[in-house]
Amino acid sequence: RVIVLSHFERPKGKRVPEMSLAPMAAALGEVLGQPVQFADDCVGPAAEQAVARLRDGEVLVLENTRYHAAEEKNEADFAAALARHGDLYVNDAFSAAHRAHASTEGVARHLPAHAGRLMQAELEALDAALGTPVRPVAAVVGGAKVSTKLDLLGNLVRRVDVLVIGGAMANTFLAAQGIAVGKSLQEAEMHGTARDILERARAAGCAIILPVDAVVAAEFKPNAATETVPVAAIPQDKMVLDVGPETVAAIVARLPSLKTLVWNGPLGAFETPPFDAGTVALARAAADATEAGQLRSVAGGGDTVSALRHAGVLDRMSYVSTAGGAFLEWLEGKTLPGVAVLETS
Repeated sequence: RVIVLSHFERPKGKRVPEMSLAPMAAALGEVLGQPVQFADDCVGPAAEQAVARLRDGEVLVLENTRYHAAEEKNEADFAAALARHGDLYVNDAFSAAHRAHASTEGVARHLPAHAGRLMQAELEALDAALGTPVRPVAAVVGGAKVSTKLDLLGNLVRRVDVLVIGGAMANTFLAAQGIAVGKSLQEAEMHGTARDILERARAAGCAIILPVDAVVAAEFKPNAATETVPVAAIPQDKMVLDVGPETVAAIVARLPSLKTLVWNGPLGAFETPPFDAGTVALARAAADATEAGQLRSVAGGGDTVSALRHAGVLDRMSYVSTAGGAFLEWLEGKTLPGVAVLETS
């Protein structure tokens, strides 16, 4: 007998019909090829009666745990009530492992707890990427703001041999070194932090790769008129929207010397062609190296997954994590409550 519990969306402790897990139960039944039972609550009489009726070989889906405010508060009584439904607990949701909620952490304190196959695969892939990697290791980090990836950058300069910084956050690093970036998105208040990260990288022996050329445009729109310029010659009235071909070539030239690549964040505004060229070119080069057996490539994060799908290489990387926040916090070196509790169970 299998009992499935999960959260969905953010009902904020209230019953919101469109956030019910009932459709998921029906969909799971189609995948399994057998009827799947559904309980209208995850605790209380409705859940207890549904569990009592369950027969060997049957599957039961409990209602959205976030219908109860106690779920996100990780209240002990609520976690204990969930735990009473079963004899052992399996967590197969790495994407929620960074949340210390009742269904992801609290229940594991009341039952023998184990990682599911997907959770196990995620942890093994991540350990191979940064825990006990084959060196040299490179990380590609993109995204809009240094401020949102400060912990990530700080951890990576101590863990990798090469750090590639792309996306709009690269503008902040360039500007911090006195390079004018025109109308480009950048964080002036983070210049000191950017310089500190560069200094920490030098002290740790981590090579930093920043853009040497860029694709710029006067406005951000599909098929905008563009030009490629050295970063030292970015026009005052234009903005950087992608890395240039010389930058991509410099990164790709590093690939044969690498054994492991970790990727989080695109190099440019890939959702809007032609500003996808840099990300697509690097993604395909990394995929080629992976398929040739030269490179172990691990990627994750919502934008990164979308970018790899856009490049047509999603299934050509060694491992692609669909986790967002959990993947980022793991890269930051933080303890994931949903994983830590399994290690002590």
